[in-house]
Amino acid sequence: MSTAQPQIREARVPAIPGAPKGLFSHRKYWAHRFGVAPFLPMSRAEMDALGWDACDIILVTGDAYVDHPSFGMAIIGRLLEAQGFRVGIIAQPDWQSADAFAALGRPTLFFGITGGNMDSMVNRYTSDRRLRHNDSYTPGGEGGKRPDRAVIVYAQRCREAFKDVPIVLGGIESSLRRIAHYDYWSDKVRRSILVDAKADILLYGNAERAVVEVAHRMAKGAKAADLDDIRGIALVKTALPEGWSEILANDIDASDEGARASAPNTAVRLPAYEQVESDPETYARASRVLHRESNPGNARPLVQRHGDRDVWLTPPPIPLATPEMDGVYDLPYARAPHPSYGDAKIPAWDMIRFSVTIMRGCFGGCSFCSITEHEGRIIQNRSEESILKEIETVRDKVPGFTGIISDIGGPTANMYRMACKDKQTEDLCRKPSCVFPDICPNLNTSHDSLIQLYKKARELPGIKKIMVASGVRYDLAVKSPAYVKELVTHHVGGYLKIAPEHTEAGPLSKMMKPGIGAYDRFKQLFDQAARDAGKEYFLIPYFIAAHPGTSDEDMMNLALWLKKNKYRADQVQNFLPSPMAISTAMYYSGVNPLRPIRRGMSERVGAIKGLKQRRLHKAFLRYHDAENWPILRDALKRMGRADLIGPGKHQLIPSWQPAGTGGTGGEGMRFGRKHRTQTFTTKGVGFGRPPRKT
Repeated sequence: MSTAQPQIREARVPAIPGAPKGLFSHRKYWAHRFGVAPFLPMSRAEMDALGWDACDIILVTGDAYVDHPSFGMAIIGRLLEAQGFRVGIIAQPDWQSADAFAALGRPTLFFGITGGNMDSMVNRYTSDRRLRHNDSYTPGGEGGKRPDRAVIVYAQRCREAFKDVPIVLGGIESSLRRIAHYDYWSDKVRRSILVDAKADILLYGNAERAVVEVAHRMAKGAKAADLDDIRGIALVKTALPEGWSEILANDIDASDEGARASAPNTAVRLPAYEQVESDPETYARASRVLHRESNPGNARPLVQRHGDRDVWLTPPPIPLATPEMDGVYDLPYARAPHPSYGDAKIPAWDMIRFSVTIMRGCFGGCSFCSITEHEGRIIQNRSEESILKEIETVRDKVPGFTGIISDIGGPTANMYRMACKDKQTEDLCRKPSCVFPDICPNLNTSHDSLIQLYKKARELPGIKKIMVASGVRYDLAVKSPAYVKELVTHHVGGYLKIAPEHTEAGPLSKMMKPGIGAYDRFKQLFDQAARDAGKEYFLIPYFIAAHPGTSDEDMMNLALWLKKNKYRADQVQNFLPSPMAISTAMYYSGVNPLRPIRRGMSERVGAIKGLKQRRLHKAFLRYHDAENWPILRDALKRMGRADLIGPGKHQLIPSWQPAGTGGTGGEGMRFGRKHRTQTFTTKGVGFGRPPRKT
């Protein structure tokens, strides 16, 4: 057992009204005397070796335990350990009984429950609701090691194991299901997961501040009901707190100006669960209000009735300052899977073991993606010093390192140190995106800090190459030709992934993505930089099929664009309506929450729900696959575009059918470079990439 404590630099949190204490400014809990564990214990034997008679907090997770800052339970566990608490881990327990949940004994404070780095339903099922047979967060990549709706099941088993121990929910599954939400897999609106799990408290978003505050106050005897002043939490209440008033969200656009001028202790009442469950347009209104109340600078508490109780959501957490981010990533992670897994391969760990996170958050606000909703739109940055130190740690301590950092980025590759030019303007803003429909003039888009970081990182001794594998926001990158040159010359390995998502204005406006012209401008800069570097590099564009607001003609035009540009996509995927996303509200309600929601006057949005049409949209993305030609021929004839059937270069598919083909949109043959095309893999999932922080 090590007795050394990590040296954490205290953050200077901006002087924001109601700002919390610094993340590392709390007086440490008495158990800090036990020191730092080599791995957080997963068994009583490990607890005994550490000299513990009990855990203060037990984290239950749907992922394998990898002690690395790309895994949420490792970040939260090590952070709580740095606060002085004894933290145990129960990873991927057998949920058929409560036995596995009692393995570490009764925690003195609470159970913390997360489904893992991904929503458990997204993890287990495809966009076509088919069961996945693999799980990247499980040893051996084996599927079936977590239940459907893992957070609810785990909470039930924890309650069975120790009835009176408080249960705290966290992670992306809880975060995205914190209010009444449409659930794609059951095709209905479900209650807040806090209610269904019968938990005591829910932490949403980046939960470091909240979990530290909850832990210290519970250690002093506070009950969950006493914690309603902490940002980033949800609680169940029977009534508004004393001294609070409320405004109704029947039409937030009409009432918003008055609401801004209302008394400080004012909450916004969302339509009740029973209303949004029975009325899709009311659901869309609730979604619009939720997203307008997402800026930590001006968000008000939200209240939503569930039966005879209220789910009370406090405003989003204040983003971590750079010294606080450094403190989180400087914690003493073992940077390896728990030894109990032996030599078993954990695919997610293999993918990120040589990567480094430099920032969190995304101000893109893409309507189909979960990142902004979970991590927020204000970028939280690490310092150069902390990032370079971690690269050296990877170089010196991670087995198998060959000199190549596999990724240096975050939810996006190139938002490092970008922010609103004026803090007051940022605090007042309610727009869901800083880059749609155009880049906001108040946004600082300088890439200078990122270019400097790249150069310093690649000059470190023992580092052969620093790769950029995170998605590049190309509409920002075109603002800095110097960044594109640095990126292509030194940080690309054959190809670069970017996500235009579509070519047509209709679906792009619903996705809140820039027009395809921004992609064209980026491609020109990319190709020129590659030629200057004497390299042959390729762009891999990602596209989404069957997104709300996409017509058959839109998909046909996208397919024609793909053929014209000699792209042939492989392993494409349809839009997946993830919990709480704006696109999901469009899919369920048929109206556009990006516009004012007024009864009978809301903007209608077509949703692609039928299996046949979803297959057709997917088939257009794989126009080159002979298995798709029959369904495409039928569709083109129906659309009056039989002129696109034939052998000409301007035509999409041939009129003949190869022997042994003729399915309905499955993964078929692909033609390679003899046709002078680029074959690539794209996973245009309507869920965004799994955030590195849960």
